[in-house]
Amino acid sequence: MIPRDNAGPVCSLRFVTLLVALSPELLLLGASVQLQDNGYGGVLVAINPQVSEDQNLIPNIKEMITEASFYLFSATKKRVFFRNVKILIPATWKANNYSKVKQESYEKANVIVADWYGTHGDDPYTLQYRGCGKEGKYIHFTPNFLLNENLIAGYGPRGRVFVHEWAHLRWGVFDEYNNEKPFYINGQNQIKETRCSSDITGIFVCEKGPCPQENCIISKLFKEGCMFIYNSIQNATASIMFMQSLSSVVEFCNASTHNQEAPNLQNQMCSLRSTWDVITDSADFNNSTPMNGTELPPPPTFSLLQAGDKVVCLVLDVSRKMAEVVEKLNGKAYGSVMILVTSGDDRHIDNCLLTAFSSGSTIHSITLGSSVAENLEELSHLTGGLKFFVPDKSNSNSIIDAFSRISSGTGDIFQQSIQLESTGEIVKPSHQLKNTVTVDSSVGNDTIFLVTWQTSGPPEIVLFDPNGRKYDTNNFTNNLALQTARLWIPGTATPGHWTYTLNNTHHSLQALKVTVTSRASSLAVPPATVEAYVERDNTHFPHPVMIYANVRKGFYPIVNATVTATIEPETGDPVTLKLFDDGAGADVIRNDGIYSRYFFSFAISGRYNLKVHVHWSPSISSLAHSIPGSHAMYIPGYIANGNIQMNAPRKSMGRSEEEQKWGFSRVSLGGSFSVLGVPAGPHPDMFPPCKIIDLEAIKLEDEVTLSWTAPGEDFDQGQATSYEIRMSKSLQNIQDDFNNAILVNTSKLNPQEAGTKEIFTFLPKLVTDEPEDQFDAETQDSRRIYVAIRAMDRSSLESAVSNIVQITLFISQNSAPIPARDSLILKGVLTAMGLIGIICLTIVAIHYILKRKKRTAKKENGTKLL
Repeated sequence: MIPRDNAGPVCSLRFVTLLVALSPELLLLGASVQLQDNGYGGVLVAINPQVSEDQNLIPNIKEMITEASFYLFSATKKRVFFRNVKILIPATWKANNYSKVKQESYEKANVIVADWYGTHGDDPYTLQYRGCGKEGKYIHFTPNFLLNENLIAGYGPRGRVFVHEWAHLRWGVFDEYNNEKPFYINGQNQIKETRCSSDITGIFVCEKGPCPQENCIISKLFKEGCMFIYNSIQNATASIMFMQSLSSVVEFCNASTHNQEAPNLQNQMCSLRSTWDVITDSADFNNSTPMNGTELPPPPTFSLLQAGDKVVCLVLDVSRKMAEVVEKLNGKAYGSVMILVTSGDDRHIDNCLLTAFSSGSTIHSITLGSSVAENLEELSHLTGGLKFFVPDKSNSNSIIDAFSRISSGTGDIFQQSIQLESTGEIVKPSHQLKNTVTVDSSVGNDTIFLVTWQTSGPPEIVLFDPNGRKYDTNNFTNNLALQTARLWIPGTATPGHWTYTLNNTHHSLQALKVTVTSRASSLAVPPATVEAYVERDNTHFPHPVMIYANVRKGFYPIVNATVTATIEPETGDPVTLKLFDDGAGADVIRNDGIYSRYFFSFAISGRYNLKVHVHWSPSISSLAHSIPGSHAMYIPGYIANGNIQMNAPRKSMGRSEEEQKWGFSRVSLGGSFSVLGVPAGPHPDMFPPCKIIDLEAIKLEDEVTLSWTAPGEDFDQGQATSYEIRMSKSLQNIQDDFNNAILVNTSKLNPQEAGTKEIFTFLPKLVTDEPEDQFDAETQDSRRIYVAIRAMDRSSLESAVSNIVQITLFISQNSAPIPARDSLILKGVLTAMGLIGIICLTIVAIHYILKRKKRTAKKENGTKLL
């Protein structure tokens, strides 16, 4: 123990302690925002360490959130506002009497301010990785968005933009525009712009000015140079999730203003529900009432915090009296970090939870084995720390992985340590552990190879770099007491494939393990990173655990990677699970760089450890073309007083891919989670197919074609037994009473393996149990049907009902859609040609018959003469 005075943290005499002053390299979980008396408290805005210091940035953040608070209060009908906000200043900025951080960090922030690291774009966006009504991960603003006054014309006032993004983050609603499908054909067979509400007006603009829509839309595509420009003065008051930039827009679309026909993400993700319907169904609204009697809420208060060097206290459990540690902190450990490594048990830890929280220290827990009390991990949960579980297995690298994860999260990806490899095997005598690890060109600084073993002496180590240079055991720094061998590569490691071989020279079996870490090779190119996490860190059987891996390069998603999760229980063999980014099953949005999967193969009740490996091959495309997530829309221009006023062109958010010769590999520990109530021994099937979330419908002539991704027998694994498709003329009916909607005949539809694309075509008039003319008597305004699907497994367990799609039926004969004109013209031409052909054939036939009759008459006349 190293004694400390009252100025620093104190660790208990009953523990082996190590105090080290380090930079704040800690990865923490998301902060909790509290809603109390209608006011949000604890909102954390963090500025990335790579952002250059600018004295205007902080005042602009304050001004944006203050404006947003009043706008939000009005939009939610006096329900919520922002009460207090913390702004985290990076340690790279000059000290200015800022308050000291307690448990706040960049990774806990609800809002981050950071550059793109590459091709610039300034779209504010929210990273949403869960479904409708679920909270997102963070809101992202660029410094340029907050400082450049010229961008206000395109996005609208910053406070309004903040409310748009806050609705994404807090309430899980989605955008009501669609840049990929800017128009659609409505129930009256008219071409309409994708918007909400439908009352927002504007005109088509061609290269030379206003023009009719026929000049802009050809065969269902916008003609190049055409766009739809909205009027700057509107009467419509909705919607904030469409165009918050319009001065008249002061509310969200509700049941009366919502445009169910628009092909936008809100309709797709929320089954045609309005944004206001989703918001009012949230916990925030269920636990609050409007503030009647006040016109405006109080303005938000701001706290400016700055992180400095932190004291890290490593606590090794010797006495099993863990409560004494946090009691000794006594509130004098602001910003410090405690790493608690324990196999002990203390039933009295509950007595000091409040002391731990008020101390200002962040506590990470690493539990060894299964005998640790659950309440010890509550220290980590309460202080925003991470928790890890190390199974009692000789070939597990989990404890090294845990320390690597704890030390890798400053928010500055150019400085953090990145894990490239982590593996271990039980190796027989005179056998080898041999593998290849890729050091890609974006990393290479501070590259370290760490080898661990079980016996008294190290194995024989052979390492080759991509140029063939050989390193052996003598080049490694050995620590026989810790049974480790370490090699640090000076400068920047040569990019390419490094091959290592560990020979077990011992006479018995032993576990040999290898860990490789590195840092960014330059400040110009951000390295690829992976962050692994679960939706919640505890569940009860049979509820599954949602596993996520966020793979990106800077802020750009990496697609087409091979992502594998390894889940280790307290006892038993680990489970390997491939994660997908396909927009189906547990994965909400396709190609957003977040790979997901359900995990439900629970062996026992207890703790499980999550580890993710990522591999990417250079033979396939890796970077998505743009930043994913929900964006505030940039308006290209307005119609004001009859004149077209265009804004500056929006900066591209695309990114050209750099040449990658070797691909890359990454490893990340996702922490631990607990599962309770797992039955001992065999148990009946309790896992249904997962919900179908990507149902789509296309109508061609009289037929409707549905497509979706097949679920599994158990969630997203295996093969379901059957599908149940139903439709209704009423959205409310199919939402509330799916079982009594009209059943579609699916006798010839057999489910395929999970993850396969399913396609099914049917005639909506002929396959229902209702008379064929059921829909014929409908009015011009009610020719829509709504369709949904669910899957069943062999135990008759049913999935949740899918997202709902709508279809317009029976286009009237006196109204042909403009995009169908080419088809009608073609049909007319073919019909005319057919008629002409028939007439020609008739003329030829008549001519032939008449000619034949003349010949016959001549012969008869000749015979008579003879």
